Amino acid sequence: MNGILYGVGVGPGNPKLMTYLAVETIEKCQVIAVPAGGIENSVSFQIAAQMVTGIEEKEILELNTPMTKDKEILERNYAMAAKLIIEKLEAGKDVAYLTLGDPTVYSTYIYIHRLVIQKGYKAQIINGVPSFCAASASLNDSLVDRSEQLHIIPGTYDIKEALSYPGTKVLMKSASKLGEVKSTLIEHNMDCRMVTNCGMEDENIYECVEDIPDQAGYYSLLIVEERKK
Repeated sequence: MNGILYGVGVGPGNPKLMTYLAVETIEKCQVIAVPAGGIENSVSFQIAAQMVTGIEEKEILELNTPMTKDKEILERNYAMAAKLIIEKLEAGKDVAYLTLGDPTVYSTYIYIHRLVIQKGYKAQIINGVPSFCAASASLNDSLVDRSEQLHIIPGTYDIKEALSYPGTKVLMKSASKLGEVKSTLIEHNMDCRMVTNCGMEDENIYECVEDIPDQAGYYSLLIVEERKK
């Protein structure tokens, strides 16, 4: 009998924000899938290791999923990752693919998930706490009230059109273009608060756009609103 692939969201950083279901799923899986580079360099694994006893003793499957926008490179690596996972599934082993936040929000996992299903194998998503919800909690305020709209936007692309959307804008994955994003926000007279490394020991909060540095770590999230007159 083939195993099952689970895409497990471990939350934004604080291991105590992992769900019971996420912990139970990781505990029952024989194989843990992490990015190439090993468990020492996997933030999601280090988070899970604080809640899942014996996770270090499980079989580790390292998958190469490079950070690039080149679709050809991405598709080739996703296909190889799916192939390696399927080999474990055919051996009757369940695989837990760990991902920060929630697997349904800008996650590399979902592309591999779809390929595995297309090949006729079972795959399930285990939700995690999304980073933007945790960031809003760190800011001690809501993302939206009453009829306000919420827009989740990848900050590595052109954000100018998105800034005209009504309501709150969450800019994710903005770190590589942070200086450009900051300039655009100031140009469009937007209020912005940024949370870096949300839920981790080195979490940092910037309360206004002018305080945001031109460079920050990968785990940086911006919450944007139109500046009040």
